[in-house]
This record gives sequence, structure tokens and C-alpha cells, in this order.
Amino acid sequence: MTTQPEQVLEDNLVDQLTTLGYERVTIRDEDALLANLKNQLEKHNKVTFSDAEFARVLNHLDKGNEFQRAKTLRDKFNLRRDDETNIYIEFLNMEHWCRNQYQVTQQVKVKGKYDNRYDVTLLVNGLPLVQIELKRRGLELKEAFNQVNRYHRHSYWAGNGLFKYVQIFVISNGVNTKYYANNRRQTFKQTFYWADRDNNLITQLNQFAEAFLEKCHVSKMICKYIVLHESDKLLMVLRPYQYYAVEALVDRVKNTEKNGYIWHTTGSGKTLTSFKAAQILDDLPTVEKVVFCVDRADLDYQTAREFNYFSEGSVDSTSNTAKLVNQLTDDTRLIVTTIQKLNTAIHKKRYRDQLEKLANKRIVFIFDECHRSQFGETHKRIKEFFTRAQMFGFTGTPILEKNAVRNELGKRTTKDLFDLCLHKYVITNAISDENVLKFSVEYWGKLKRKDGGLIDEEVAGINTKEFFENEDRISGIVDWIIANHDRKTHNRAFSAMFCVSSVEALTKYYEAFKTKKEAGQHGLRVATIFTYTPNEEDADADGNIPEPDFDIRTEETKSKHSRDLLNDYIADYNAMYGTKHSANDSKGFYAYYKDIAKRIKEREKDSFDDKDRVDILLVVNMYLTGFDAKKLNTLYVDKNLKYHGLVQAFSRTNRILGDLKSHGNIVCFRNLKKKTDEAIALFSNPNASEVILMEPYGDYVEQFNEALAHLFNIAPTVDSVNELPSEKEELAFVQAFRQLIRLKNILGGFSDFTFEDLDIEEQTFEDYKSKYLDIYDKTRNDSEGEQSSIINDIDFELELIQRDEINVAYILALLADLHKADQKTDAKSKKDANEKRKAISDLLGSEAQLRSKKELIERFIAEHMPKVKKGEDVAVAFKAYWTEERQSALATLCEEEGLRPDQIESIIESYHFTGQTPLRDTVVAALVEKPKVLERKKIVERVTEKIIALIRRFDDDMGAV
Repeated sequence: MTTQPEQVLEDNLVDQLTTLGYERVTIRDEDALLANLKNQLEKHNKVTFSDAEFARVLNHLDKGNEFQRAKTLRDKFNLRRDDETNIYIEFLNMEHWCRNQYQVTQQVKVKGKYDNRYDVTLLVNGLPLVQIELKRRGLELKEAFNQVNRYHRHSYWAGNGLFKYVQIFVISNGVNTKYYANNRRQTFKQTFYWADRDNNLITQLNQFAEAFLEKCHVSKMICKYIVLHESDKLLMVLRPYQYYAVEALVDRVKNTEKNGYIWHTTGSGKTLTSFKAAQILDDLPTVEKVVFCVDRADLDYQTAREFNYFSEGSVDSTSNTAKLVNQLTDDTRLIVTTIQKLNTAIHKKRYRDQLEKLANKRIVFIFDECHRSQFGETHKRIKEFFTRAQMFGFTGTPILEKNAVRNELGKRTTKDLFDLCLHKYVITNAISDENVLKFSVEYWGKLKRKDGGLIDEEVAGINTKEFFENEDRISGIVDWIIANHDRKTHNRAFSAMFCVSSVEALTKYYEAFKTKKEAGQHGLRVATIFTYTPNEEDADADGNIPEPDFDIRTEETKSKHSRDLLNDYIADYNAMYGTKHSANDSKGFYAYYKDIAKRIKEREKDSFDDKDRVDILLVVNMYLTGFDAKKLNTLYVDKNLKYHGLVQAFSRTNRILGDLKSHGNIVCFRNLKKKTDEAIALFSNPNASEVILMEPYGDYVEQFNEALAHLFNIAPTVDSVNELPSEKEELAFVQAFRQLIRLKNILGGFSDFTFEDLDIEEQTFEDYKSKYLDIYDKTRNDSEGEQSSIINDIDFELELIQRDEINVAYILALLADLHKADQKTDAKSKKDANEKRKAISDLLGSEAQLRSKKELIERFIAEHMPKVKKGEDVAVAFKAYWTEERQSALATLCEEEGLRPDQIESIIESYHFTGQTPLRDTVVAALVEKPKVLERKKIVERVTEKIIALIRRFDDDMGAV
């Protein structure tokens, strides 16, 4: 059976789109694209442009990056006409999105750094707003994604940069079809399938075109359901379940006065969904205000910040009840507050009197994680005071009959309070759609005591504070974490949380970590935060008679107030990070809270400095709900969890982030197996464990060995990789070995992992990895552009094979050992030296981050190491050599490209500090001779690539050299 050619797939799609209301148009190059844009904008705005007027329109359009152009697209342009009159030009009808001009074209050729042809382009009013890239059936969908990213680098910016106006990309191989917003920083895992309202995926291209690319629907997605994320200056698009939830909620407000709730599993992006719902409801003239309620002040801060990320200044978070009352009575339309402050506002008479005029106004209340405080008097008071209020809840773990807790109003479920579930997207849906990760859960009930015996929860058969807070047990758990933390977090590339049962238990754990750190047993950065009770019971008030000279000011107490303990721990934190926090008042406490949150949440940003990271955050309850951090992948648990609390806590770890984060790690130091199974069954279905939980360790060993047998069929030995006859066989080898590294990445997270369980020795695996990287280097060093290489668009997933502990400092330690061996002349030492030399060479070849440095390091070994005399420091000689080579490379770059060395050093320093690619104007300013405007893009891109290549070769992955 022959595979359907890509061209047939493309032609069929264009034919289908013409039946959906698109006008077919032939556009072969940018000149034709510009001519068509002029005609379509004239038609849409019912005006005729002179050449000079259209040039002014183009000049307005050709400014800024994708984010800035997305704003330009949504605004009108005040055009000064040739006769000195003014007219507003609309690029997109945002309010009546079906009233735009729709066209489809294919094979537009754009010449940037290379000539590129784009498969299918959807034009709206002449602007390319949807770009579709296709691969023939049978090829990986990721190849189309990689091709789009290549076009970003090579040509979307070319000419007038009209393709930077693309809002949505669609990628398909006919069988699988996905979409995503124009944000080149996201990974393939951040692309989405479309689905129907019941979460059934629509993957076939023709069905996707019918449902998603229909002109009114796709323009509605562009106009209403793309969010401009102000903080990160990027575009986001809603996923199908988010779309259906917002549509259902808005419809409920437009057509009824009834309530409702949204059940979207934890980690599925409820903040974005609720923001978009609130934004649309805020625009309805029948709605007086939209009030977004959260449970605690920490979530108040976080939610308000997230809302303002999506739309800067859209939310003014209330810091006290008086301010909330002012916002409710002034012209503020969208308010984020806590339910506690709202309760105070409608409970105290002085506030109630001010709010009286709102009592019969139509106010929409949206409750985040609506299973918490709303189940009491507050919910009842809101309904009694605001007689026309509509109440909507968002939750990932609703209160159902089985997990309902009886309170003063009886045993009440989410449905009892909010009525109908408007849309449901449970954890099994999210994992199947690859929108969140599975969990790998390990249970450790047996731990060694100091005397070598076992502390065993099952054997003890008890569930007491004395057992769980036993000093030996806590010490054993801390030792286990110290031994296994790097494995769980990919050598601290991710952070972990550790939730414990009480403040008392937390202090014991913190002190154990601190004592072992001071003893040099670990270098983990452990931070902690907990809430204290102002008038807690004094443990020293035990009825015993004190010494006669007792003085409260100087007494050495047996126990400290929890607030004093927290301040002690904050002092440790301040010493570690150079901060000045305290818990002396609520303002200081929340400043500390925010600083911890920032150190964990912002690890995912390029500009984050790794020395600012938190390795383990030790908590009791804080951060276990509503705290989303993509760089958090592990949760240690030593407390009893069940139902929604368990799912909420586990879900801190399962946010999607690249290939390295393959699952969320849960390590339970209590036997929570039954509670885990019950929670999964409650919030999905009784048979959902196999979808939500990772398979046992042995299953992945079996999968690895099966994949290894497939690799051996392609390349039986390491040397046979060199003899693969064509790119087709090389591609098969790359795909086979890539599957091995994916499985090894999963295996590496298990505490039981050892290479002895695999049918390959570790050194042989590393040798195959070197060949894998050889193919990578070969395909990347070939000239890019209209490449014929079938391997070029394959994602080699290098992040899965990079070992952060293997850097130049590590190699330098090996060189010192080699130098010592070289000083000896006996046969055994010579053999030892040769083995060390080969091991270093092998390591340089098998580590992706060191390959750019391989030639330099090997030249140092061959030419400079022999000159280092016995007793001299190899590190000193290496540093001098490295500095000289770097200066030489920098001088060569400046000479070849005509650059000012001082300004290039400044650019490099800025890159190290921010992690951001140098701005075009900064690079232009560093050129001795300023290029012509038309030449600038090409020159700047070339120079920028060379600067970053120099940084990666000489500065990155150095370690403490």
C-alpha cells in the first residue's frame, strides 16, 4: 500500500476549504501577497489606497515582534490620506468576526535567509493569520512542528514580515492534526488536538478542517480565544475544553439567571479559562461587575498576578476589606478578592450600608477551587445579600457525595451549591490528551534505624504521632531524600515539595536537614513556610515549678513559639539568598511567601539564575493547592491525604514542560496506596489507575529491552552505525535510539534503577549515544534551507541525554588525574594513563553539551598538558589556555564581521545576565559600519548566531572553572 503523497493531502485540504467559504487565490511570492493585501484591505474597509497611502499602511504593519503585531492586528490604524484627511483602517473585525474576507492559498514562496515554501495559508483580509504545515501520512507530526520553527528562524521575518501576523499554526500528517498559538518558545508538548464538547478528539485532517478551520469558528478563536500574555509578551490560545467551558458559562449568563460550575482537572489551566470567561462577561452590558473569589490571601496574590499577566492592569487585587468595598462601589469592573474579605464586607454593618445599592444588581461571582470555604455561612450570606447574583465555581476536585464533609449546613456537594456542571474535563481526559503528566508513585514504609533495624509502618500497625514523628524515622527519611533527590529531580534541574503532617513534624524535618547539611552530608537548599497561631498553647506551661530566678526575658525555654521558629528559618533563608525577610507582621510574612513562590515558579524562565533556586520546599498545607510551577516535578509526602486533598497535592508535580519532565514523582513515606486508588476512582472512574499512574519499574525495563532489540536489528554493534548505507537507515537508527533515551529518562526516575537490569552495558549505551550525536552534528552542519535531508526535521531531544554534572570542571578534574598518571613511567601507569585519555575522549564525544568544546580540550591534552610540570596545577594552565582561545575567537569574530570588541563583550555579558537573545538594534550598534536597511536582518541574524555559538563553546557548561 503506497503512502498518500504530501501534495495530495495539501490539494485535498485546499479543495475542502473552498467548500467552507474560503476563496481560492494563487499567491506565489511576497509581491503577490502585498498586492492581494492591498485589494483585500480596500474591500474590507470600502476604500481605495493610493500607492503612497498603502506604503504608509505597510510601514505601520511592519513593526515589532509577533506579540506587538498581534496588538496591531486588533487595533485600527489612523491613516493620513494624500488629501490630508484621516481615515481609520481596520485589519480585523473583532466584534463581528464572521464579517471578514477569507482566502486560501498554497505554496507561497518567501526568500529570507533561505528560500522557503509554505504549504497552506489562510488569509483574513489579506493577512496570513493561519499557517498550515503538512507532512505525508506515516511521518512524525513533530517534523511539521520543527519545520515551522525552522521557518521562524529563516523566513517568517523576511520582507515586510507579514507572516509574523500568523495567530494560529496547524500541523498535520493527515491522521493526526494539532494547533497552537504563534509562540516559538513553546515545545511540541504545548500543541493541542481539537475535540468535541464531550472531549472526543478530532485528529483526522478533514474532520479538523470541518470543525476548526470553518471560517467563522477559526476567526472566533482568533478574535475571542487567543490571549495576549502581557508579562511574557506571547500569544496563548485556549484548548478545546477551555473553549467549551467559557462558551457554556457565557451562555448561562446571557440566557438564564441560574448558577453552575466547571469541573476541569487540576493542572488543566483553570486560571486562563476563568480569566477569559471573566473578560467576556465583563464586556456584557447586562452585567454590573465580575468578582473573582479565591480562598486565601496567598491565592489572592497569585490569581491577581496571573490575571494581570494575561491583561496588564485588568485586575486590582484588594489588600483589605475597605478597598474591596470601594471597588464594589466605584467603576472597577473586574475584581479579584478573597472570600474572607467578601464575607466581612457583607457581614459588618458599616460595609453593608455602603453596598446596599448593589444588592439587586446583576453581579457575577466566580469562585476558584470552589470546594473550600464556600461550603459554609459565607456562601449563604452572599446569596442572601446579592439577590441577583450568579454564582459559578471552578474546581479540579469537586465535592461529591462520597467526599462530602458534614458542616453546620449539613452534608453538601458542589452540585448542591452551584447547580449544574456546565463542562467536565477530568484527569483521565487531561492525561490522554497529554495536557498533564502521569504520576509515578512510590511507597516507602520501611526505613533503617541507626542500629540497622527497620522502622516499618505496617509492622508497627499504628498511626500515632509518636511513631510518625520518631527521631530515627525522620532521620531515615531525610537520609533517603539526600540519597535519591538528584535522581528524582534530574540533578536538581527541578524543584521538589515535601508536605508533612504538622508544624511540629516540619520543625523536626527542617532541623534534620539543617544538621546534616552543617555536617557536610548534602548541599540541598531547603526552605520552609507555615502559618503560625498567634495565641498557641505554650509547651513550657507544664505545671512544673521554675527556678527561683526565673525571668521571661532571659529564660532558655525548652520550646519556641512557632512564629519564633519561622523567623529562625527565615533567617537561614536570608543568609542563603541575601534577602531581608521576616514574619514580624502579615505584610512581611506574605513578602516572604511571594519570594519563595518566585524562586520556584520562575525557574522555567531563561533569565532565571540557578543559584536562586529552591531545591526542597517543606510545608504543611501551604502551596498544596493553586500553586502551579512547571519546574516542580517531585512531591515527598509524610502526611495522611485523601480524596480531593490527595489529588490536589499530587497535581503540583504534573505540569507539562518539555521532554525531560516525563512524569510527576510522588514519594510517599506513608502507606497511601488505598487512599490514592480511592481518589483516582472518585475523580475519574474505578479503572483509571492505568491511565493516571506510571507503570511499575519492571514494565519499563521490559519496554527498554524490547526497544533495544529493535536497535540491534538496525545496528548490531556500535561500529555498524558507521556502515549504515543511506539516510533512510540513519533515520531508523535515530528514531530507535531516541526511543531508548526516552525510556531511560523514565527509568532514571525510579529509585530501583540500575543498568544491570538492562540488556546493554552502560559504556556501550554511551558509545551508541556518541554515534547518535555524530548524526546530529552531521545533519546540523549541512547547509540549511531547502534541505533534502530526511533527518533534518527530527527532534533529537538532546535535553534527555545532557547530564548537568558533566561539565568542563568535571573534565578538568579528570585531566588532573591524567596528568598525575602521565608523570609515571612504569608500564602499568602508562596503560592507566591511556585508559584515562580514552575515557575523557569518549566522554567528550558522548555529552551533547561538551561536543562544541571537544576539539579545544583535546588540543589542550595533546599540546599543552605535556608542558605542565610535575607539581604544577593543571587547572591554572587550562584557564590560561581557555582564556587565550576565547580571546582569539572573539577577535576573529570581530574582524570577520566588523564588530567593536567592547560592545560585543557587553552583549555577551547582557546575554549571561538575562538569557535573552541580543536585540537587533544592539547588534547593529556594535557594527563598525552600519549596513543598509535591507541588509540588516540577514547580517544581524548571522552575527547573533555567531555570538551565541561563541558563548556556548567557551562560556556555557563550564562549572566552577
